[in-house]
Amino acid sequence: MDIKELQKTVRKLLKEKNAILLAHNYQRAEIQEIADLTGDSYELSVKASRTDADIIVFCGVRFMAESAKILSPEKTVLLPNANAGCPMADMITAQQLERLKSQYPEAYVVSYVNTNADVKALSDVCCTSSNAVNIVKAVPARKVIFVPDKNLGSYVKKFVDKDMIIWNGYCPTHHHIYPEEIIPLKQKYPDAPFVCHPECRPEVVELADKVTSTSGIIKFAKEDAHKQFIIGTEEGILYQLKKNNPEKDFILASHGFICPNMKRTRLEDVILALEKNQYEINLSPAIIERARVPLERMIEMTTGLLSR
Repeated sequence: MDIKELQKTVRKLLKEKNAILLAHNYQRAEIQEIADLTGDSYELSVKASRTDADIIVFCGVRFMAESAKILSPEKTVLLPNANAGCPMADMITAQQLERLKSQYPEAYVVSYVNTNADVKALSDVCCTSSNAVNIVKAVPARKVIFVPDKNLGSYVKKFVDKDMIIWNGYCPTHHHIYPEEIIPLKQKYPDAPFVCHPECRPEVVELADKVTSTSGIIKFAKEDAHKQFIIGTEEGILYQLKKNNPEKDFILASHGFICPNMKRTRLEDVILALEKNQYEINLSPAIIERARVPLERMIEMTTGLLSR
């Protein structure tokens, strides 16, 4: 079957199963094209929880599907490719976090949503790349344990007056982009803003004209008057950028900006997941209950900050 036939099959199965298809901004273009919802991982989970779908098919990586299950425990959540994991999420285990908490019992644990469910369950609050600064500012403690991303933690630390214990994790895709790749592009395209994700290493972030999440990058590119942009995040975002701004040019900051885990999921995997109900996300009721608390606390804290 060609791509169009595969896409038709997916949409037919989704309708038959009362299922909803979620696609992260880094997914393959042919998946984003037919998804019911595209966006950041947590944003997708929240939106999916508000639908009447019986099944959530999450085209992303495992921690994202776990978040969807935590927020929608009554729904069936499928991860179409069982091998789509997140190396950064796997860089901190629940056992490691427990040991860190015992070393700093007075610290408040802020866990990036890019963590596995058992780590969330041990956290006080979660954060996203877009609200991390405000969440850390608002926590009711002087000392903060921040896991797992040292680059996002380093970015947050610049804006907060907190004693931060930052875990030594990172996103391999974002972390292995260097200033030596960005500087020549900025010289070649002097009028193009360099927009990057805060998961990039600090010396790359320092070169950016705008630092924001994937949804933030999409919003900025749409609203900004410039006609060219240098994009510092995974290449899958180019689909939405080009779709929303056909008159603008987007230059990827590096040819290395490809997440192999995000690219594992294919249309064929989605079809098999729907046909066989395979690779369902199963979490214990205890983990769901405990991991839901820091996610809901994040929403409460964000709402409180917005209402001030």
